Amino acid sequence: TDAIALVEEIQKGEPLITASCKEHVVHLVRRLQEKLGENEDHKFYLSKVLRAHILPLTNVAFNKSGSRFITGSYDRTCKVWDTASGEELCTLEGHGNVVYAIAFNNPYGDKIATGSFDKTCKLWSTETGKCYHTFRGHSAEIVCLSFNLQSTLVATGSLDTTAKLWDIEKGEEVVTLSGHSAEIIALSFNTTGDRIITGSFDHTVAVWDVGTGRVLHTLIGHRGEISSAQFNWDCSLIVTGSMDKTCMLWSAMTGTHIATLTGHSDEILDVCFDYAGQRIATASADGSARVYNAGTKKCIAKLEGHGGEISKVCFNPKGNRILTASSDKTARLWDAATGHCLQILEGHTDEIFSCAFNYKGDIIITG
Repeated sequence: TDAIALVEEIQKGEPLITASCKEHVVHLVRRLQEKLGENEDHKFYLSKVLRAHILPLTNVAFNKSGSRFITGSYDRTCKVWDTASGEELCTLEGHGNVVYAIAFNNPYGDKIATGSFDKTCKLWSTETGKCYHTFRGHSAEIVCLSFNLQSTLVATGSLDTTAKLWDIEKGEEVVTLSGHSAEIIALSFNTTGDRIITGSFDHTVAVWDVGTGRVLHTLIGHRGEISSAQFNWDCSLIVTGSMDKTCMLWSAMTGTHIATLTGHSDEILDVCFDYAGQRIATASADGSARVYNAGTKKCIAKLEGHGGEISKVCFNPKGNRILTASSDKTARLWDAATGHCLQILEGHTDEIFSCAFNYKGDIIITG
Protein backbone atom coordinates (compact mmCIF):
# COMPACT_ATOMS: atom_id res chain seq x y z
CA THR A 1 0.00 0.00 0.00
CA ASP A 2 1.14 3.55 -0.70
CA ALA A 3 1.39 4.99 2.82
CA ILE A 4 0.74 8.59 1.76
CA ALA A 5 -2.34 7.67 -0.27
CA LEU A 6 -3.63 5.58 2.63
CA VAL A 7 -3.21 8.40 5.15
CA GLU A 8 -4.96 10.84 2.79
CA GLU A 9 -7.83 8.34 2.60
CA ILE A 10 -7.94 8.09 6.40
CA GLN A 11 -7.85 11.89 6.74
CA LYS A 12 -11.10 12.21 4.79
CA GLY A 13 -13.04 10.41 7.48
CA GLU A 14 -10.96 11.30 10.54
CA PRO A 15 -10.98 14.96 11.62
CA LEU A 16 -8.37 14.31 14.33
CA ILE A 17 -5.67 13.76 11.70
CA THR A 18 -4.89 17.36 10.79
CA ALA A 19 -2.32 18.53 8.24
CA SER A 20 0.23 19.13 11.00
CA CYS A 21 0.30 15.48 12.13
CA LYS A 22 -0.01 13.91 8.70
CA GLU A 23 3.75 13.30 8.37
CA HIS A 24 3.82 11.51 11.71
CA VAL A 25 0.93 9.24 10.76
CA VAL A 26 2.65 8.39 7.47
CA HIS A 27 5.75 7.52 9.49
CA LEU A 28 3.70 5.24 11.78
CA VAL A 29 2.06 3.49 8.83
CA ARG A 30 5.49 2.85 7.29
CA ARG A 31 6.78 1.45 10.58
CA LEU A 32 3.77 -0.85 10.72
CA GLN A 33 4.48 -2.00 7.16
CA GLU A 34 8.11 -2.75 8.07
CA LYS A 35 6.98 -4.71 11.13
CA LEU A 36 4.52 -6.80 9.10
CA GLY A 37 7.16 -7.40 6.44
CA GLU A 38 9.80 -8.68 8.85
CA ASN A 39 10.19 -12.38 8.31
CA GLU A 40 11.58 -13.52 11.62
CA ASP A 41 11.52 -17.26 12.00
CA HIS A 42 11.56 -17.39 15.73
CA LYS A 43 12.40 -20.71 17.31
CA PHE A 44 11.14 -20.97 20.85
CA TYR A 45 13.26 -22.73 23.44
CA LEU A 46 12.30 -23.83 26.95
CA SER A 47 13.36 -21.06 29.26
CA LYS A 48 11.75 -21.93 32.58
CA VAL A 49 9.62 -24.57 34.25
CA LEU A 50 7.83 -23.11 37.25
CA ARG A 51 6.32 -25.45 39.79
CA ALA A 52 3.74 -22.81 40.29
CA HIS A 53 1.06 -24.37 42.48
CA ILE A 54 0.41 -27.46 44.57
CA LEU A 55 -2.79 -28.13 42.60
CA PRO A 56 -3.55 -27.87 38.84
CA LEU A 57 -3.52 -24.51 37.09
CA THR A 58 -6.74 -23.13 35.66
CA ASN A 59 -5.35 -20.30 33.58
CA VAL A 60 -2.31 -18.23 32.62
CA ALA A 61 -2.14 -14.64 31.33
CA PHE A 62 0.52 -12.09 30.37
CA ASN A 63 0.55 -8.37 30.90
CA LYS A 64 0.89 -6.59 27.55
CA SER A 65 4.68 -6.34 27.44
CA GLY A 66 5.13 -9.87 28.74
CA SER A 67 7.28 -8.70 31.67
CA ARG A 68 4.89 -10.37 34.09
CA PHE A 69 2.38 -13.15 34.03
CA ILE A 70 -0.23 -14.60 36.35
CA THR A 71 -1.39 -18.13 37.12
CA GLY A 72 -4.70 -19.19 38.63
CA SER A 73 -5.14 -22.51 40.39
CA TYR A 74 -7.34 -24.99 42.17
CA ASP A 75 -5.25 -24.15 45.28
CA ARG A 76 -7.43 -20.99 45.63
CA THR A 77 -4.65 -18.54 44.83
CA CYS A 78 -3.39 -16.47 41.92
CA LYS A 79 0.35 -15.91 41.65
CA VAL A 80 2.19 -13.05 39.95
CA TRP A 81 5.52 -13.89 38.27
CA ASP A 82 8.45 -12.02 36.80
CA THR A 83 8.89 -13.47 33.30
CA ALA A 84 12.61 -12.80 32.90
CA SER A 85 13.74 -14.25 36.23
CA GLY A 86 10.93 -16.73 36.84
CA GLU A 87 10.64 -15.29 40.32
CA GLU A 88 7.32 -15.34 42.15
CA LEU A 89 6.49 -11.69 42.94
CA CYS A 90 3.41 -12.25 45.07
CA THR A 91 0.57 -14.61 45.90
CA LEU A 92 -2.97 -13.23 45.78
CA GLU A 93 -4.70 -15.00 48.65
CA GLY A 94 -8.23 -14.64 49.95
CA HIS A 95 -10.56 -16.67 47.74
CA GLY A 96 -12.38 -19.53 49.44
CA ASN A 97 -12.39 -21.82 46.40
CA VAL A 98 -10.83 -22.45 43.00
CA VAL A 99 -9.48 -19.34 41.23
CA TYR A 100 -10.78 -20.09 37.75
CA ALA A 101 -10.70 -16.91 35.65
CA ILE A 102 -7.87 -14.37 35.74
CA ALA A 103 -6.94 -11.25 33.77
CA PHE A 104 -4.70 -8.20 33.69
CA ASN A 105 -6.33 -4.87 32.79
CA ASN A 106 -4.21 -4.67 29.63
CA PRO A 107 -2.83 -2.52 28.15
CA TYR A 108 -2.16 -0.92 31.55
CA GLY A 109 -1.37 -4.04 33.55
CA ASP A 110 -1.52 -2.38 36.96
CA LYS A 111 -4.57 -4.35 38.09
CA ILE A 112 -5.55 -8.03 38.18
CA ALA A 113 -9.03 -9.51 38.42
CA THR A 114 -9.66 -13.02 39.74
CA GLY A 115 -12.95 -14.90 39.45
CA SER A 116 -13.59 -17.83 41.73
CA PHE A 117 -15.84 -20.79 42.43
CA ASP A 118 -16.48 -19.00 45.75
CA LYS A 119 -18.89 -16.78 43.71
CA THR A 120 -16.81 -13.62 44.13
CA CYS A 121 -14.47 -11.62 41.95
CA LYS A 122 -11.54 -9.77 43.47
CA LEU A 123 -9.60 -6.79 42.13
CA TRP A 124 -5.91 -6.57 43.08
CA SER A 125 -2.92 -4.25 42.70
CA THR A 126 -0.26 -5.83 40.47
CA GLU A 127 2.49 -3.95 42.32
CA THR A 128 1.59 -4.62 45.94
CA GLY A 129 -0.75 -7.61 45.74
CA LYS A 130 -3.26 -5.65 47.84
CA CYS A 131 -6.95 -6.48 47.31
CA TYR A 132 -8.83 -3.31 46.32
CA HIS A 133 -12.33 -4.76 46.12
CA THR A 134 -14.27 -7.98 46.54
CA PHE A 135 -17.27 -8.05 44.21
CA ARG A 136 -20.13 -10.06 45.72
CA GLY A 137 -23.51 -10.75 44.16
CA HIS A 138 -23.33 -13.84 42.02
CA SER A 139 -25.16 -16.86 43.40
CA ALA A 140 -22.94 -19.46 41.71
CA GLU A 141 -19.39 -19.97 40.47
CA ILE A 142 -17.72 -17.27 38.36
CA VAL A 143 -16.15 -18.95 35.33
CA CYS A 144 -15.19 -16.08 33.00
CA LEU A 145 -14.22 -12.45 33.35
CA SER A 146 -12.88 -9.59 31.30
CA PHE A 147 -11.81 -5.97 31.66
CA ASN A 148 -12.94 -3.46 29.07
CA LEU A 149 -9.98 -1.94 27.20
CA GLN A 150 -10.65 1.40 28.88
CA SER A 151 -10.03 -0.28 32.26
CA THR A 152 -13.12 1.22 33.88
CA LEU A 153 -15.19 -1.96 34.16
CA VAL A 154 -14.70 -5.63 34.84
CA ALA A 155 -17.34 -8.11 33.65
CA THR A 156 -17.96 -11.47 35.30
CA GLY A 157 -19.92 -14.42 33.92
CA SER A 158 -21.39 -17.04 36.18
CA LEU A 159 -23.07 -20.41 36.32
CA ASP A 160 -26.03 -18.51 37.86
CA THR A 161 -26.98 -17.54 34.22
CA THR A 162 -26.10 -13.86 34.68
CA ALA A 163 -23.17 -11.61 33.94
CA LYS A 164 -22.40 -8.54 36.02
CA LEU A 165 -20.51 -5.35 35.24
CA TRP A 166 -18.55 -3.82 38.12
CA ASP A 167 -17.09 -0.31 38.47
CA ILE A 168 -13.34 -0.64 39.12
CA GLU A 169 -12.95 2.70 40.90
CA LYS A 170 -16.05 2.60 43.07
CA GLY A 171 -15.90 -1.13 43.70
CA GLU A 172 -19.61 -1.62 43.13
CA GLU A 173 -21.96 -3.37 40.74
CA VAL A 174 -23.08 -1.28 37.77
CA VAL A 175 -25.59 -3.63 36.17
CA THR A 176 -26.66 -7.26 35.97
CA LEU A 177 -27.12 -8.78 32.52
CA SER A 178 -30.06 -11.15 32.88
CA GLY A 179 -31.74 -13.10 30.11
CA HIS A 180 -29.87 -16.33 29.51
CA SER A 181 -31.60 -19.53 30.61
CA ALA A 182 -28.38 -21.43 31.39
CA GLU A 183 -24.79 -20.90 32.55
CA ILE A 184 -22.69 -18.14 30.98
CA ILE A 185 -19.25 -19.49 30.16
CA ALA A 186 -17.80 -16.88 27.81
CA LEU A 187 -17.84 -13.11 27.64
CA SER A 188 -16.01 -10.46 25.69
CA PHE A 189 -16.09 -6.67 25.39
CA ASN A 190 -15.69 -4.98 22.03
CA THR A 191 -12.75 -2.64 21.51
CA THR A 192 -14.73 0.56 22.04
CA GLY A 193 -16.25 -0.78 25.24
CA ASP A 194 -19.89 0.02 24.44
CA ARG A 195 -20.90 -3.60 23.79
CA ILE A 196 -20.33 -6.94 25.51
CA ILE A 197 -21.23 -10.42 24.36
CA THR A 198 -22.06 -13.41 26.55
CA GLY A 199 -22.06 -17.03 25.43
CA SER A 200 -24.22 -19.54 27.25
CA PHE A 201 -25.03 -23.21 27.60
CA ASP A 202 -28.54 -22.20 26.42
CA HIS A 203 -27.05 -22.33 22.85
CA THR A 204 -27.26 -18.55 22.36
CA VAL A 205 -24.98 -15.54 22.46
CA ALA A 206 -26.39 -12.21 23.63
CA VAL A 207 -25.10 -8.78 22.59
CA TRP A 208 -25.62 -6.21 25.35
CA ASP A 209 -25.44 -2.43 25.51
CA VAL A 210 -22.89 -1.71 28.24
CA GLY A 211 -24.43 1.63 29.18
CA THR A 212 -27.97 0.38 29.77
CA GLY A 213 -27.47 -3.36 30.35
CA ARG A 214 -30.12 -4.11 27.72
CA VAL A 215 -29.98 -6.95 25.22
CA LEU A 216 -29.53 -5.58 21.70
CA HIS A 217 -29.38 -8.88 19.82
CA THR A 218 -29.66 -12.56 20.61
CA LEU A 219 -27.64 -14.70 18.24
CA ILE A 220 -29.73 -17.81 17.68
CA GLY A 221 -28.62 -20.66 15.44
CA HIS A 222 -26.28 -22.96 17.29
CA ARG A 223 -27.59 -26.38 18.29
CA GLY A 224 -25.28 -26.94 21.21
CA GLU A 225 -23.67 -25.13 24.13
CA ILE A 226 -21.54 -22.11 23.25
CA SER A 227 -17.86 -22.57 24.13
CA SER A 228 -16.38 -19.31 22.94
CA ALA A 229 -17.37 -15.89 21.52
CA GLN A 230 -15.34 -12.91 20.40
CA PHE A 231 -15.54 -9.57 18.55
CA ASN A 232 -13.04 -8.75 15.83
CA TRP A 233 -10.86 -5.68 16.35
CA ASP A 234 -13.01 -3.14 14.48
CA CYS A 235 -16.13 -4.43 16.30
CA SER A 236 -17.95 -5.29 13.06
CA LEU A 237 -18.05 -9.08 13.42
CA ILE A 238 -18.68 -11.65 16.12
CA VAL A 239 -17.45 -15.23 15.95
CA THR A 240 -18.96 -18.01 18.06
CA GLY A 241 -17.85 -21.59 18.66
CA SER A 242 -20.14 -24.33 19.84
CA MET A 243 -20.40 -27.92 21.01
CA ASP A 244 -22.48 -28.47 17.83
CA LYS A 245 -19.11 -28.78 15.94
CA THR A 246 -19.59 -25.48 14.08
CA CYS A 247 -18.42 -21.94 14.28
CA MET A 248 -20.67 -19.07 13.23
CA LEU A 249 -19.96 -15.58 11.99
CA TRP A 250 -22.40 -12.76 12.80
CA SER A 251 -22.78 -9.06 12.09
CA ALA A 252 -22.13 -7.18 15.31
CA MET A 253 -24.27 -4.26 14.14
CA THR A 254 -27.43 -6.15 13.22
CA GLY A 255 -26.97 -9.50 14.97
CA THR A 256 -27.65 -11.32 11.70
CA HIS A 257 -26.02 -14.64 10.83
CA ILE A 258 -23.41 -14.26 8.08
CA ALA A 259 -21.90 -17.74 7.74
CA THR A 260 -21.45 -21.14 9.35
CA LEU A 261 -17.89 -22.46 9.33
CA THR A 262 -17.99 -26.23 9.15
CA GLY A 263 -15.47 -29.04 8.84
CA HIS A 264 -14.70 -30.14 12.37
CA SER A 265 -15.90 -33.60 13.37
CA ASP A 266 -16.24 -32.86 17.08
CA GLU A 267 -17.03 -30.02 19.51
CA ILE A 268 -15.37 -26.63 18.99
CA LEU A 269 -13.67 -25.70 22.23
CA ASP A 270 -12.13 -22.35 21.34
CA VAL A 271 -12.25 -19.76 18.58
CA CYS A 272 -10.48 -16.46 17.95
CA PHE A 273 -9.84 -13.69 15.43
CA ASP A 274 -6.39 -12.45 14.53
CA TYR A 275 -5.77 -8.82 15.53
CA ALA A 276 -6.68 -7.56 12.07
CA GLY A 277 -9.98 -9.45 12.07
CA GLN A 278 -9.14 -11.10 8.74
CA ARG A 279 -8.69 -14.65 9.92
CA ILE A 280 -10.47 -16.95 12.35
CA ALA A 281 -8.85 -19.89 14.11
CA THR A 282 -10.88 -22.73 15.62
CA ALA A 283 -9.80 -25.44 18.04
CA SER A 284 -11.69 -28.69 18.35
CA ALA A 285 -12.05 -31.84 20.39
CA ASP A 286 -11.32 -33.69 17.12
CA GLY A 287 -7.61 -32.87 17.70
CA SER A 288 -7.32 -30.38 14.86
CA ALA A 289 -7.44 -26.63 14.47
CA ARG A 290 -8.54 -24.72 11.37
CA VAL A 291 -8.00 -21.29 9.91
CA TYR A 292 -10.78 -19.54 8.00
CA ASN A 293 -10.73 -16.33 5.97
CA ALA A 294 -13.29 -13.96 7.53
CA GLY A 295 -13.99 -12.38 4.14
CA THR A 296 -14.43 -15.44 1.94
CA LYS A 297 -15.55 -17.72 4.85
CA LYS A 298 -13.36 -20.46 3.32
CA CYS A 299 -11.09 -22.78 5.28
CA ILE A 300 -7.56 -21.80 4.31
CA ALA A 301 -5.57 -24.20 6.51
CA LYS A 302 -6.01 -27.34 8.60
CA LEU A 303 -3.67 -27.69 11.55
CA GLU A 304 -3.30 -31.42 12.05
CA GLY A 305 -0.90 -33.33 14.27
CA HIS A 306 -2.07 -33.14 17.86
CA GLY A 307 -2.90 -36.48 19.48
CA GLY A 308 -5.75 -35.16 21.61
CA GLU A 309 -8.34 -32.41 21.87
CA ILE A 310 -7.22 -28.80 21.50
CA SER A 311 -8.71 -26.61 24.20
CA LYS A 312 -7.04 -23.29 23.38
CA VAL A 313 -5.97 -21.49 20.21
CA CYS A 314 -4.49 -18.01 19.72
CA PHE A 315 -2.74 -15.90 17.11
CA ASN A 316 0.45 -14.00 17.82
CA PRO A 317 -0.21 -10.25 17.62
CA LYS A 318 1.33 -10.06 14.15
CA GLY A 319 -1.09 -12.71 12.92
CA ASN A 320 1.41 -14.98 11.15
CA ARG A 321 1.65 -17.64 13.87
CA ILE A 322 -0.90 -19.74 15.72
CA LEU A 323 -0.41 -21.42 19.08
CA THR A 324 -2.48 -24.42 20.19
CA ALA A 325 -2.68 -26.20 23.55
CA SER A 326 -3.74 -29.82 23.73
CA SER A 327 -4.60 -32.67 26.05
CA ASP A 328 -1.75 -34.60 24.35
CA LYS A 329 0.59 -32.71 26.77
CA THR A 330 2.09 -30.55 24.02
CA ALA A 331 1.58 -27.11 22.58
CA ARG A 332 2.26 -26.47 18.90
CA LEU A 333 3.29 -23.47 16.88
CA TRP A 334 1.90 -23.20 13.35
CA ASP A 335 2.30 -21.04 10.28
CA ALA A 336 -1.06 -19.24 10.02
CA ALA A 337 -0.94 -19.03 6.21
CA THR A 338 0.07 -22.58 5.33
CA GLY A 339 -0.99 -24.58 8.38
CA HIS A 340 2.47 -26.13 8.67
CA CYS A 341 3.57 -27.12 12.15
CA LEU A 342 6.73 -25.12 12.92
CA GLN A 343 7.44 -26.41 16.39
CA ILE A 344 6.18 -28.84 19.03
CA LEU A 345 6.57 -27.49 22.56
CA GLU A 346 7.12 -30.47 24.83
CA GLY A 347 7.85 -30.97 28.51
CA HIS A 348 4.52 -30.94 30.32
CA THR A 349 3.48 -34.26 31.85
CA ASP A 350 -0.27 -33.66 31.66
CA GLU A 351 -2.75 -31.81 29.48
CA ILE A 352 -2.17 -28.16 28.58
CA PHE A 353 -5.29 -26.04 28.54
CA SER A 354 -3.99 -22.50 28.54
CA CYS A 355 -1.40 -20.72 26.43
CA ALA A 356 -0.55 -17.17 25.41
CA PHE A 357 1.84 -14.91 23.52
CA ASN A 358 3.21 -11.65 24.82
CA TYR A 359 2.50 -8.61 22.64
CA LYS A 360 5.89 -8.71 20.96
CA GLY A 361 5.32 -12.34 20.06
CA ASP A 362 8.69 -13.61 21.28
CA ILE A 363 7.56 -15.27 24.53
CA ILE A 364 5.05 -18.09 24.94
CA ILE A 365 3.54 -19.33 28.16
CA THR A 366 1.78 -22.70 28.57
CA GLY A 367 -0.15 -23.91 31.60
